[in-house]
Amino acid sequence: MNQKKRPSIFRADVIILSYFGIGFFPFAPGTCASIATLPILYFLTLWKVPSVFLIPMIVLSIFISSFLAQRAQRDYQVLDPGWIVIDEVLGMLCAWLFCLSGNVLHLLLILILFRFFDIVKVWPINIIDTRIKNGAGVILDDVVAGLFSGLSYRFLIFIGNLLYS
Repeated sequence: MNQKKRPSIFRADVIILSYFGIGFFPFAPGTCASIATLPILYFLTLWKVPSVFLIPMIVLSIFISSFLAQRAQRDYQVLDPGWIVIDEVLGMLCAWLFCLSGNVLHLLLILILFRFFDIVKVWPINIIDTRIKNGAGVILDDVVAGLFSGLSYRFLIFIGNLLYS
């Protein structure tokens, strides 16, 4: 990316895609964005926000983020700009939908599972990551990683309950 194609943090789309600038952190911006999502997840749980409200908001956010990511790809001529981290936020939100507790340990487990699936990119996440080259691909691999994380979380809780009850 050359200097004249550098994103401006003062643009609304860049603010959204970089999750208020976290995407520009010099070290592990995806992990930083995932960690920065934890307080939101904690308060969503604490306030008992119903998933009937959240799921449509998440779906709408996925569509908007995909559109904005597509535009960023065009404007900055990069397939998957590292500063786009809203996909991590959406992935964490998708994983959280499976969470049974607002307990900090449960939220940390969701974080660890999400980062694992986001980094390792097991099938079909790797297919989405390598074959879908538009804005939807930038966003959807993390959304699917979030869904895998949520399902894995539920499986681990189920096994834990079997072993310790």
